[in-house]
Amino acid sequence: MAYSLIFTESYEKIERRFLKRHPDLIERYQKTLAVLEQDAFHPSLRLHALAGRLTGLHAVSINLQYRISLELELREREIHLVSVGTHSEVY
Repeated sequence: MAYSLIFTESYEKIERRFLKRHPDLIERYQKTLAVLEQDAFHPSLRLHALAGRLTGLHAVSINLQYRISLELELREREIHLVSVGTHSEVY
């Protein structure tokens, strides 16, 4: 069963900046979102919970360097995208 990806205005702004700086990652980014939408727990995403000031959020990997942070609502089957960028930018 698929999840609904929720793109907020603030996320879309971050996303535009990210894709402008990294046009070589557009295809990989889109593939990551497609997998996330179909199966948030797919092993290739390396979904993991965040801690500290980001407790309550999760992150998935686009590749070894770039991540997407998100809020996962299992009951509603919604994924609220929060940020995208390098490990240090997202965390």
